[in-house]
Amino acid sequence: MEWIKQLWTNFAPLLLSERFLWWAGGLSVFLLLLSSVAVPLVLIWLPADYFTAERRHSARFSDRHPALRYSALLIKNLLGLILLLAGIAMLVLPGQGLLSILVGLLLLDFPGKYHLERRLVSQPRILSAANWLRRKARRPDLVVPCIDQ
Repeated sequence: MEWIKQLWTNFAPLLLSERFLWWAGGLSVFLLLLSSVAVPLVLIWLPADYFTAERRHSARFSDRHPALRYSALLIKNLLGLILLLAGIAMLVLPGQGLLSILVGLLLLDFPGKYHLERRLVSQPRILSAANWLRRKARRPDLVVPCIDQ
């Protein structure tokens, strides 16, 4: 228990400083703006039938030069990680937290990702929000099969 008191004693002045609060506020505004642009774009560009296949679609750059393929993969995963972390932060900060998490997961590559995406997007609140954005852009609604929870 003593180590918690020591930790608080060392970091409380930093966390409560005016400079830190300005940085945290600026980061919150930046993440709000980033998610306000990135989330709708990714959801609009997604094919309507993306979630209907049992297996993941093939990678876009799989037939390209390895340098281009790995560069695109790195950029896509970095953006996905940023959106995932921003979405988690936006669960308590202003912004589209759940949609940002969903789009971040869509961009990341990890085992079991496609199954997780299908389960998340099949949630009624997430699906209705995603389809609302798609309707605003005159894109067809996402088609999601019934998935056992």
